[in-house]
Amino acid sequence: MKWAEIRIHTSSEATEAVANIFHEAGANGVVIEDANVLKQPWKEKLGEMFELDPSDYPEEGVIVKAYLPQTPSLPEKLHTIQEKFAALARHGLSLGPNQFTVVTVEESDWENEWKKFYKPMQVTQRITVKPVWETYTPKTEHELVIEMDPGMAFGTGTHPSTMLSMRALEKYVRPGDVVADVGCGSGILSILAAKLGAMRVLALDLDEVAVQTAGQNARLNGVGQQLEIRQNNLLEGVDETFDVIVANIIADVIMRMAPTIPDRLKPDGWFIASGIVAGKEKEVTKTLQQYGLPVQETLRMEDWVALCARRTDP
Repeated sequence: MKWAEIRIHTSSEATEAVANIFHEAGANGVVIEDANVLKQPWKEKLGEMFELDPSDYPEEGVIVKAYLPQTPSLPEKLHTIQEKFAALARHGLSLGPNQFTVVTVEESDWENEWKKFYKPMQVTQRITVKPVWETYTPKTEHELVIEMDPGMAFGTGTHPSTMLSMRALEKYVRPGDVVADVGCGSGILSILAAKLGAMRVLALDLDEVAVQTAGQNARLNGVGQQLEIRQNNLLEGVDETFDVIVANIIADVIMRMAPTIPDRLKPDGWFIASGIVAGKEKEVTKTLQQYGLPVQETLRMEDWVALCARRTDP
């Protein structure tokens, strides 16, 4: 199958908005080439990736890439993407270099394209994520190694919002817990919850490709029996309660979900909300508080935050 590779060269502050535009257009994931990655002054080795090639990154700004199948509806989708991107300037976001390009690629070409950005990465002292095609030797017998083959589903563990979600899960998931992963993508957070001892994990995603990929990755990591993976729109139709709910999505969707979360949490249960840019932190925090989910801890990385809220009853 032939695919259209859509490249938008923009500013760092517009990255999340551009990624959201791509997701709304039907892209299952994005590739982000950020020049700042090469200049990042790491205070610790955790989260750092090695063997990055400077030639793979722009000299300035960020290139956000997505892939859409070449179908009759593609021209209309491209026009909509361009219009929405241009409209970001009216909302006060810098468009940066402001370049929009489209090229045709074979499916095998796009699969290999993003693999060069994906190397083994230590998320915490205890958690390491590695692509299935890379070799890696655990440093200790207690290390949790998650093997991933994301395919065309979003979620490799390299994005700050995913790393923040993983660090929060490590803190709040306890052996025997029941966990829900809303917008599971490749299944990386669900798999981690299972490896942390969750008795059962409900992994939900609206995208059929994500559901299939999450299932494959669960089996790859030997946790297939602990995960129930199904196609679903957020928590619609879910009537059970959980010890922990994690949602690594975007701020607007998290706020839209907020009224439904308390009824799906057990008393004193945790809601981990990630995928939030720093500029939206106060708004999301206020919304969660409004619905009985006061934020107990905020984790930060670069321009991203994860909010850890706990259900409180009157």
